[in-house]
Amino acid sequence: MPTIRVAAQYGLSWSTVHRAEEKAIARWEAQRPKVPLHQAGIDEKYLGRRHSLEAKYITIVSNLETGEPVWFGYGRSEATVKQWLDTLTARQKKGLKLAAMDMHEAFKNAIHNDPKLAHVAVVHDPFHVVKRANKAIDDLRRAIFFRAGSDMRALGRGTRWLFLRAWERCSEEQQAKLKQLLAYNRKLAAAYQVKEELRAVLSAPDEAAMAKGMAHILRRTQLKANTHMRKLHDSLLEHLPQILALGKYRPPVGRIEALNNNWETLVRRGRGYRDHQHLFRKLRF
Repeated sequence: MPTIRVAAQYGLSWSTVHRAEEKAIARWEAQRPKVPLHQAGIDEKYLGRRHSLEAKYITIVSNLETGEPVWFGYGRSEATVKQWLDTLTARQKKGLKLAAMDMHEAFKNAIHNDPKLAHVAVVHDPFHVVKRANKAIDDLRRAIFFRAGSDMRALGRGTRWLFLRAWERCSEEQQAKLKQLLAYNRKLAAAYQVKEELRAVLSAPDEAAMAKGMAHILRRTQLKANTHMRKLHDSLLEHLPQILALGKYRPPVGRIEALNNNWETLVRRGRGYRDHQHLFRKLRF
């Protein structure tokens, strides 16, 4: 509930309610035990258009073992992550074992370029890996249906969500519709199979099984004639060590996206925040 609504409901000023909230959070922080950071999650959030800040993004670092955010900074560059790393002591860096993130190159470089973090494994979360596969399929769908005349455009209109949806989450009617659309083009049908296979491979029980599955996917996407899937192939190949690390360590990367959802919920309920430090503290609370 926005602070101004609480103030109106109880006949208080906005500043009184805000101070009470600050004191409640401060009491909670004073009693909260400090948990050592062994597994870190790094992700960025888009701040939107309606603000006067120079940075359009904010980077949030979280403790994957507890799900709590531990640091935030403006921007999403390598320098942004380095600001967080500079706050860590040599002992804290030694205790850090893993850093989970999306496929943004700057985040990975920040970890790899710190000699004191040479032992830290970088892991890509499966959500963003599948997101790249979805983008490849969406680009291919557009090329097939929307650039091939009015008849094909009519067939493909309004079907984007159907191609991006997981097969098991589709109803029987939706699956029948999807089969009909895939029958129009073998290249698109093969790409959809690759996407579903990638989802299954990312859930493999161990690194060996995941490596075997990824090798099969790379073989299926290596043809240069299919430029959209070849682009996906090159991306998967470039980030393969970080993807396979997912099967080796299996960190709770779902907590990164859960933190994003909590951020969105707080911003929506509060009708926006000007004080991001206060928002960060509420996110931990």
